[in-house]
Amino acid sequence: MRSLLASATISLAFTLFLTPLFIRLFEKLGWGQVIRTPDDVTNPSHHAKRGTPTMGGLIFILGAIVGYFAGTLTGGAPPTISGLLVIWMMVGLGAVGFIDDYMKVRQQRSLGLSGWRKIVGQVLVAVVFGVLALNFPNALGHTPASPYISFFRDIDALSFMALGAVVGWVLYLIWVSFLSVAWSNATNLTDGLDGLATGAGIFTISAYSLVTFWQFQQRCSSNEALVGAYRNACYDTPNTMDLTIIAASFVGALVGFLWWNAPKAKIFMGDVGSMAIGGVVVAMSILSRTEILAIVVAGIFIIGPGSVILQRYYFKATGGKRLFLMSPFHHHLEMRGWPEITIVVRMWIIAGMLAVTGVGLFYVAWLAAL
Repeated sequence: MRSLLASATISLAFTLFLTPLFIRLFEKLGWGQVIRTPDDVTNPSHHAKRGTPTMGGLIFILGAIVGYFAGTLTGGAPPTISGLLVIWMMVGLGAVGFIDDYMKVRQQRSLGLSGWRKIVGQVLVAVVFGVLALNFPNALGHTPASPYISFFRDIDALSFMALGAVVGWVLYLIWVSFLSVAWSNATNLTDGLDGLATGAGIFTISAYSLVTFWQFQQRCSSNEALVGAYRNACYDTPNTMDLTIIAASFVGALVGFLWWNAPKAKIFMGDVGSMAIGGVVVAMSILSRTEILAIVVAGIFIIGPGSVILQRYYFKATGGKRLFLMSPFHHHLEMRGWPEITIVVRMWIIAGMLAVTGVGLFYVAWLAAL
């Protein structure tokens, strides 16, 4: 528990007090936001954001790492492979976003990495994660991830390895890659208004910290009473306390960053930040055996890409008509005249409701297993 509190506090203090220093550094480096020409025309309010320091995701990535290691090493709970895997996804997908951001800033245009190059980078990060996550078993023989599709826990009927080791590994890595590409791009599309993705990330990752903490409290190895008649009610998920610690550290870093990122933002997270949030979402969902539940817990991040997909299909089906004035959906609301702060706060409310609903469903599933 000391590690948990220390990690969250240190990461919060890091981003809260050091972000102004990073803002000045990024201004000297010329890391200013590039606004697309269509945005200048259809969203005049966005023109004023041109030049605002960007790539602020580097700050909360660094803050989360500092908080995690400082908390675990000083609190008597050393890092585990699960916590390090979350960091790998956060840093790896954040690095893909950083390359994209840096290309935009350097070339002073809104186009960075091409779509396929971005996907290739995301898949490479995901494959390394997937391979490592099915190794390093603990004393009970459980690896950080499992070769199953999971909802509230592993679904026994949906085992990749039931098709054989070779086919199973291929399908498992495709599944992990799909989740990684989907969630990192979903969080990227959600980042478009001051503080929107940051606040949504706080609610989402906080929910996952509660899920993994409950799994820690109900772990099979320390709950002999549950291993017998109530075997289905305990969890074999390894390193759940460490997953709680890294989640709390990341949330603390986001809260400190939000102080400077809330409307009107002094700094933007950039693709490096939004993709890092997606990396933490996918890592926490896989390592906590709740990939499908993530659709609810992190449902706020589905609204944006969902609206983009609907817009494109509707445009093609109707021969050029538009379902939304602009996509993603939060820009549609802007075009309808909603103030930015109103959109952001209401999206935060939706994010909180979805996160609470996800945790509630997880708890109900546990009750049903008793």
